[in-house]
Amino acid sequence: MTLKSLPWLAANIPGYLRFLRALGRPEDVQRSLLQHHLQANADTAFGRAHGFASIRTAEQYRERVPLLAGEELAPWVDRIAAGEAGVLTRSPVRTLEPTSGSSAAAKLIPYTPALQREIRRAVAPWIVDLYGSHPRLALGTAYWSITPLALNEERPAGPVRIGFEEDSEYLGGFWSRLADATLAVPGSVRHLRDPDAFRYATLKFLLLRRDLSLISVWHPSFLLLLLEALPRFWDALVQDIGRSELKRLSPDVPTRIWPRLGLISCWGDAHAALSLPELARTFPGVEIQPKGLLATEGFVTIPFRGAWPLAIRSHFFEFLPEDGGSPRFAWELEEGQVCSVVLTTGGGLYRYRLQDRVRVEGFLESTPSLRFLGKEGHVSDLCGEKLHESFVAGVLARVFEGIAPRFAMLAPDHDSGYVLFLESETPPPAGLAESLDAELSANPYYRLCRTLGQLAAVRIKTLEPGAFARYLHRCRERGQRWGDVKPLALSPLMGWEKALAP
Repeated sequence: MTLKSLPWLAANIPGYLRFLRALGRPEDVQRSLLQHHLQANADTAFGRAHGFASIRTAEQYRERVPLLAGEELAPWVDRIAAGEAGVLTRSPVRTLEPTSGSSAAAKLIPYTPALQREIRRAVAPWIVDLYGSHPRLALGTAYWSITPLALNEERPAGPVRIGFEEDSEYLGGFWSRLADATLAVPGSVRHLRDPDAFRYATLKFLLLRRDLSLISVWHPSFLLLLLEALPRFWDALVQDIGRSELKRLSPDVPTRIWPRLGLISCWGDAHAALSLPELARTFPGVEIQPKGLLATEGFVTIPFRGAWPLAIRSHFFEFLPEDGGSPRFAWELEEGQVCSVVLTTGGGLYRYRLQDRVRVEGFLESTPSLRFLGKEGHVSDLCGEKLHESFVAGVLARVFEGIAPRFAMLAPDHDSGYVLFLESETPPPAGLAESLDAELSANPYYRLCRTLGQLAAVRIKTLEPGAFARYLHRCRERGQRWGDVKPLALSPLMGWEKALAP
């Protein structure tokens, strides 16, 4: 184990042990966490407006405090941005972190010391379990993907800072410095907004670390796109770095460049799963670990002992059942149930609808293990068909069985129908459009629109190589940060044919 990794690992062991004890008693842990939030924030503007001081149980909290979405939270956050204290939390707001979600406009999430402690409670068991089950990873350095700033992201001066300077600041102070010491690429790289400059600098730092043992990225396509740039920059990088052993290697064989690489952590659920086969081909013999469900707003699940248990010690959770009925608490979930996630956090999000759909896959002791299915809010509805992104993700997974597309996204076109934008190493199989149309027709509203002639048949648009890079560039032009951009199975927006053209 490297000297740099040892302090980071040791600091996380107490949080790991507390998480282990919490797995068997989720109700006690969750109720206690909620009471702490209510008592600590009773004398805030939000707490007074919703009677926190008189709420004694989780059931009362559910009855008296309304569900919130980003637009309902915005007026409260605006008061924080203007410099008002004690709006959502007594814990001071250190920064307002921008997040744009997968396609929506930017919103600001308050980050407080209390929220940073909650994030560390999720990171600790993940890190200790990761290195405990793969001890060789601790012998090298790690690359935790860095989120570059959006092309038009501004950091206006004001009473409250907007955005962290480096990604490790999510952990806070001392913990940020501990994490930084183990990283192969410094956080300052995120300030390079030009994509080529960002990739060149990232690759340069990675090539300097032959002991790279762990890669953690958000979407697998991000890593694949980074490696696509390596041959183009190779000669300049080798000359810039000045290491003779690199001249004997090939940019097309990353496992020889980083022979100690043992694990890649990335999203592996919903639409991201389509990119895993190519990632496995690029890194033969390297384990790929699907991440849990995490967002700027908070951690929902973590990878732990082969499951994805709820981050039970981090936030207070509720779940809206897909089949209707009252919200469920974490201890009330049943296996197979599909729900939408609701968060209450130390950052001042109260009954906040995350709009992420999950399915209960099982339990780790008494704590539910959840699988991310897709976003709740991504709906395309040209003429009443009501196609949901998570439904389309499942459809594409079925029609692509045995196929490994590099990019695939369904979107409406201007002819009252849908187009599947597809980049694949092999031509699409005969009948793909018909199979896709038949699968989409499992949605009765879509089937009715097709029967009535309101929707034309699905057509396939094959794309030149580099579709994901062009998709990423278009999203950045719209003000999204790379870390917020998730390739979608379904986009409700038109105009992609021009944007995805070379």
